[in-house]
Amino acid sequence: MSLLRRIEQEKQSSAQQPTQMSEMQVRRRAAPSRDAYMDLKTRIQNKLIAELDPTLDVTRTDEVRKTIEELYDNILTEEARVLSRVERQRLFEQIVSEILGLGPLEPLIADPTITEIMVNGSKNVYIERDGKIVRTNAIFESDEHLMRIIEKIVAPLGRRIDESSPYVDARLPDGSRVNAVIPPISLVGPVLTIRKFFKIPLTVEKLIEFGTVTPEVMELLRACVIAKLNILISGGTGTGKTTFLNVLSGFIPNDERVLTVENAAELQLRQEHVVTLESRPPNIEGRGEITIQDLVINTLRMRPDRIIVGECRGPEAFDMLQAMNTGHEGSMTTVHANGTRDALARLENMVLMAGMELPHRAIREQIAGALNVIIQLQRMRDGGRKVVSISEVQGMEGDVITMSDIFKFETAGFENGRVIGALRPTGLRPKAMNRIEESGIHLPPSIFGIASQRGRY
Repeated sequence: MSLLRRIEQEKQSSAQQPTQMSEMQVRRRAAPSRDAYMDLKTRIQNKLIAELDPTLDVTRTDEVRKTIEELYDNILTEEARVLSRVERQRLFEQIVSEILGLGPLEPLIADPTITEIMVNGSKNVYIERDGKIVRTNAIFESDEHLMRIIEKIVAPLGRRIDESSPYVDARLPDGSRVNAVIPPISLVGPVLTIRKFFKIPLTVEKLIEFGTVTPEVMELLRACVIAKLNILISGGTGTGKTTFLNVLSGFIPNDERVLTVENAAELQLRQEHVVTLESRPPNIEGRGEITIQDLVINTLRMRPDRIIVGECRGPEAFDMLQAMNTGHEGSMTTVHANGTRDALARLENMVLMAGMELPHRAIREQIAGALNVIIQLQRMRDGGRKVVSISEVQGMEGDVITMSDIFKFETAGFENGRVIGALRPTGLRPKAMNRIEESGIHLPPSIFGIASQRGRY
């Protein structure tokens, strides 16, 4: 607080120094520029922060907002600045966003049509809407302003970002995923990326409506989850893996104990008996780190019915496969890969990262024994996300893991800016049908055959 007051005093003292103004400067003084507006905003904001009671409970938003409004009116009166009602309200909302929220990001976060926010330095803010990336008019006052917002996000989570640790993963209170990168490893200033989560989680019906998947495929996947098949969701960046994992987790029966393991907690499970675990980076002394691998190992001692790992990206893959192979059925995870074969190769490499000196065949046997179903997601040319294949892991032939495609996306072309095609059954019946039927689920043969309902989407 004292620093803010000192800055304010310096601004006031410099403002009191007599200067000789040209006619052009007089005109600018008469019609305040954007710089003058920002200066007014900063001045009022600093005064507000200095006068606010630090013991105020900021979670009681309405009360704090009312207190800020009273102080704001008093400060404007002291400033003797005449603002229109619209300007006055706009300035007030911006200041409240800075004190209670995330400043220029607030309207972007509140907009339900925006799925991703990308800040490349203080003056370049982009969003993703309907699969398309566009630039916005939102800007930050400076890189220092952007840094304050980043620190505001990571500090409540016990995380830090500075020159010695110049990148961090975090999350917003609503579950949105945050990644921040700052100089010296970023050459364009602080960079902030926010992957927004739907305030109301997506449903099966919405995924079908968006054309991500077909009703027949969701009926099969529901049966797979209930029958406790181990599922891997694969796809590139931004293909909707975590969203799809959320939807699938909704099929887990409510009487099962579910443990989730994530880097930054973002899964939104609705079951009653859910335990959420989150990894922790090392502290400033380099100690206290808790990795995803540590957490996966620990879940085995917590009597889980299901283990869900938000994303396998390292040595934890070995422990996840071990869990799947030792009775923890119905587990689910995601992996970054451009195809089902790539996904298997990545898992193999991640097991090697764990330092296990196993023959490649032994690792592949572990993978083939652990996984039942691989779902491949892809972001199409039109920005839409689609399931492009549902594959069943069959076993091993020699040194190769064998798979069969149960559903495959067939592209028919590109028309009016949209990809035309359909996710069609291949006519193969999964080997796991016996386990599905043992769970009391009987799927009609038409789901897998040529006679099944097929349509463009």
